[in-house]
Amino acid sequence: MRLSRRTGLRAALLLATGLRPAGAAEPDPWQVDGRPGALAHETLALLEAADSHGLEPADYGTAALRAALDRGDASDLAAALQRYLHDLHRGRVDPQRIHPPFRPPPRPPFDAAAALNEALAGGRLAEAAAALAPPLPQYERLRAALAQHRAMDGAAWRQPLPPWPAGQRSLDPGAAWPGLGALAERLRVLGDLAPDAPVPAAYDGALVDAVRRFQQRHGLADDGRLGRATLAALDVPPAARVQQIALAMERLRWTPLLQGPRMVVVNIPEFMLRAYTVEDGRITVRETMRVIVGAAFDHGTPLLAEDMRSIEFSPYWNVPPSIARQELVPRLRRDPAHWVKEGFEFVGPGGEVQTTLSAARLQAVLAGSWRIRQRPGPRNALGDIKFVFPNAEAIYLHHTPATQLFDRQRRDFSHGCIRVEAPLALARFVLQDQPDWTAARIQAAMGQGTAQAVRLQAPLPVLITYGTVLVKGGRPFFFDDLYGHDRQLAAALRRHSAAVQARSPVR
Repeated sequence: MRLSRRTGLRAALLLATGLRPAGAAEPDPWQVDGRPGALAHETLALLEAADSHGLEPADYGTAALRAALDRGDASDLAAALQRYLHDLHRGRVDPQRIHPPFRPPPRPPFDAAAALNEALAGGRLAEAAAALAPPLPQYERLRAALAQHRAMDGAAWRQPLPPWPAGQRSLDPGAAWPGLGALAERLRVLGDLAPDAPVPAAYDGALVDAVRRFQQRHGLADDGRLGRATLAALDVPPAARVQQIALAMERLRWTPLLQGPRMVVVNIPEFMLRAYTVEDGRITVRETMRVIVGAAFDHGTPLLAEDMRSIEFSPYWNVPPSIARQELVPRLRRDPAHWVKEGFEFVGPGGEVQTTLSAARLQAVLAGSWRIRQRPGPRNALGDIKFVFPNAEAIYLHHTPATQLFDRQRRDFSHGCIRVEAPLALARFVLQDQPDWTAARIQAAMGQGTAQAVRLQAPLPVLITYGTVLVKGGRPFFFDDLYGHDRQLAAALRRHSAAVQARSPVR
C-alpha cells in the first residue's frame, strides 16, 4: 500500500523523533486524547506570529488552521510549519529572479522536514524556529524596529501637514507656521521629539533639533530646514515603514554574510562601505567610509557577491566601450585638446599603444577593433588605486580625483563602479595579512605613477547589497529606494503570497 504524502511525512517524522516505536499504532504529536494538544496550539501561535519576522501569517493558512483546531483537526499543521521554517531560514523569493546578476555563494540544501524533526525532538519548537532566522545582530534590531513601528499610533498621519506660507518653498528656523503642532506630534510618535516637549510659537528650539535628528535618520542634510525632501519623508506613515523594514529582513535571509573572518560590504542606498571582521561569531566594523555608486535610471550598480583577489596601484583606466561610444569619442571630436589634457591613449588588438589622437583611430574604437585607456596620473578616473573582484558586470572599487562629490548627500554619480572615500584605509584593511605592505609602502605605490598589481594572499569576500533600512545606535535609519528595488521586491512577495495562498490545501 502506498502512503499519502501527508501520512508518509508524519510517519517519517514520528519515527525520526522517536515518538513511537516501530510497529506501534501511529500517534499524532499534535493530538492528545483525540484533541489538538499543547503542541498544536503552540504551533498555531508560532505561525500567527510570523509577522513579527516580517512574514505573512496568511501564507500559512492561519485562519483556516485555527478553525480546524476548533473542530479538533490538526492534520495540516506539519505542512504549514515546514513552509514557515523554510521562509524564515531561506526567504520567500529567489534573489536571482529579481536581481539576475546577483549570484550568492552556494548554501547547503535546507530540509524543512528535517528541521521540523529536530525542533520536535528537542521539545523546544519556538527556540528551534528562532534559530533558523539570520544569525545577525542587525536582523534582531530590525525585528525590534518592526515591532516598534507596528505599535506606533498612525493618527498623526491622517491629516496632511498644512502648506507653507504663501511664497515660501521651505520652512526655516524661526518662522511661524500653523502646522507646528501636527509636526511635533509626528516627531513625538517617531521618537525624535520628547513626549513632553511643548509646541513652540515659532519653528525653533527643540522642534528644530528634532527635525535634525529625523533628517539624520532619513539620509537628508541635517540643516533643520523643512524643505520638500524632508516634508516627503515626514509624510511616510509608520505602516509604510513597517513594510520597508520587512523587506530589509527578507533580504537578510538571502544575503551571504559571515562568509569568512573578514568582509567588505557596500550598501547602495546608504552610499556607505563597511569593512568588518568576524571573531567567534561577533561582527566588528573596522572601517566605515562614504562611497559613490552608479547613477539611478541608467547606470545602477548591480548587486554582487564576489571575492576580491587583487589591488592595482596607479592603475590604467580602460574606458568601457559603451562610455567610449556614447560619451568619450563624441567629446574628443568636439574638443581634441581633451585627449592630451586627460592623458588618453589608444590600444590596438595586439596590445600596441598609440598616443596620437586621430580620426581613424576614433573610428576604429567605434568599430570595436581598438580601445582607449587613460594613463596613471592625477587625472585618472580611477584615482590612484583599484580594488579588483572579477565579475561579469566589470564592477570594481576605486578612488577618484573628484573627491568633492563625497560631500554630497546623494551620491549616485558613477557609471556603475564604486568610488571609495578613504582608499588608503581600505587598502590597509585589505592587505592586513600581508605585513610587508605597510601604510607608507601603500601610499608610495598609490603615488608612483606606474601601474602595479598586487595579488591578495587570500580572497576577500565583497558584497554589494541593497538595504533601505539599517538600525544604528538603537535607532532605525531609512534611505530612499534609489533603484526601485524595494518596489520590485514588494511586488514579487505579493505574487508569492497570492500563489501560495491559492494552492494551499488549508482552507
